[in-house]
Amino acid sequence: MAVRFLSVTRRYPIDLCRLTPSAVTRSVVGLFSTAAEQRSTGDDCHGDDGDDDHSHSVTHVRTLELRARKLEEQVHDLTERYKRALADSDNVRRRTQKFVEDAKLFGIQSFCRDIVEVADLLEKSAEVEERDGVQQLTQYLAYIQGRLQDVFTKHGLEKMTPVGGSYDPYQHEIVCHTPAEGVEPGTIAVVKQDGYMLHGRTIRHAHVGIAVKTQEQ
Repeated sequence: MAVRFLSVTRRYPIDLCRLTPSAVTRSVVGLFSTAAEQRSTGDDCHGDDGDDDHSHSVTHVRTLELRARKLEEQVHDLTERYKRALADSDNVRRRTQKFVEDAKLFGIQSFCRDIVEVADLLEKSAEVEERDGVQQLTQYLAYIQGRLQDVFTKHGLEKMTPVGGSYDPYQHEIVCHTPAEGVEPGTIAVVKQDGYMLHGRTIRHAHVGIAVKTQEQ
């Protein structure tokens, strides 16, 4: 108590000799009251600072929570978009696969339809022979062959005509050699089996015989 009194009197100097005992008492009480008020005011200031720090921390936490909630919503939205994109991609893949399968199965539908018409003509050939004789049958078969070639041409199927031409390993297959009679040696003299090309691509090689020069020639 004495120490606190001395410290107070240093901050608030009082001439105790001029004061009466009651005045001294009132002065001392007043000094302690003033000091207590200042301490209380200081404590209140520190309390306000603590409240401010707490309020700032709460605000910061709430801001982080809002950001986290927005990020969760964005992640959820992107996840849903990704799932929909995967589903769409799978649907496209299935439709494309189905289209390819249908193309393989029905791609020659038009060709088959035309061939069926030629087959109908062939079935009637027996009736032509019985009704009109062999000569009319020969003409009828020539007509069928012409129709068949028309169907081939329509669909890009072309029969090779290699006689007199040079040997091409991509189109021809040599099956024999024959004397060069009327053709140049080394060229194709005879065709044993016709070859065919589809839109310029060989689908069956022609079996050919190559003309060779004999000793007599």
